[in-house]
Amino acid sequence: MRLGIDTATDRASVALAIPGRATAEREIAGSRRHAAALLPLIVELLQEAGMPLAALDALAVSDGPGSFTGLRVGATVAKALVRARGLPLWTAPSLLVRAAGVAGEGQTVLALADALRGDVYAAAYRFAGGVIHEELAPSVYRPDALAAGSRRPDVLVGQIPDAAAGLLEAWAGTEIIRPPAGAPHARALLELAGRPGGAVRVEAVQEWEPRYGRPAEAQARWETAHGRPLPDSIGSPR
Repeated sequence: MRLGIDTATDRASVALAIPGRATAEREIAGSRRHAAALLPLIVELLQEAGMPLAALDALAVSDGPGSFTGLRVGATVAKALVRARGLPLWTAPSLLVRAAGVAGEGQTVLALADALRGDVYAAAYRFAGGVIHEELAPSVYRPDALAAGSRRPDVLVGQIPDAAAGLLEAWAGTEIIRPPAGAPHARALLELAGRPGGAVRVEAVQEWEPRYGRPAEAQARWETAHGRPLPDSIGSPR
């Protein structure tokens, strides 16, 4: 039995995959609720399935980029479960999770999220023959730079400001699939474990940190005010 956790956006989701059953999923909306509601949501999902926590044999969590606070909550819960139960941990970029949720065979999907300050998080993936090919690495991009320097995708998915969305929709010739369908879903995350080009196994779990994509907003303000990087910040890009 595998548990998936995605807390990269203001819409958190958890999913439970039990062999021989359909994958069950639950969601909560509102980033301020993640810390208080995530563990009760997992307990609720297990109770509805009639399964104990001890039956878990694997865990998957979205690895960012996304909400600094949301990713920290998901990572903390994942590490606690791994330490308590000795579970293997799998991770995948939240942009890949978005793309996997809407991709068709042979399609290239450009997944997007708001990075603030006029930027977007973006990554492109092609899904073909059971293999996922990374066409554009997850990072921070200017919307106009994406339109000027990237190959046109078959599908756009995500949630970004209207001005950036209009620019990229006109360039790609297709509308963005927005939430709820365009949110990263924990059930799609679970399907990426073991798939070529999909989720990867984390070996040193306690040293692992999510790939936030860029520093938290509070850190950015501190660095602007002081004119130097914040020392030893876990939020800095890697």
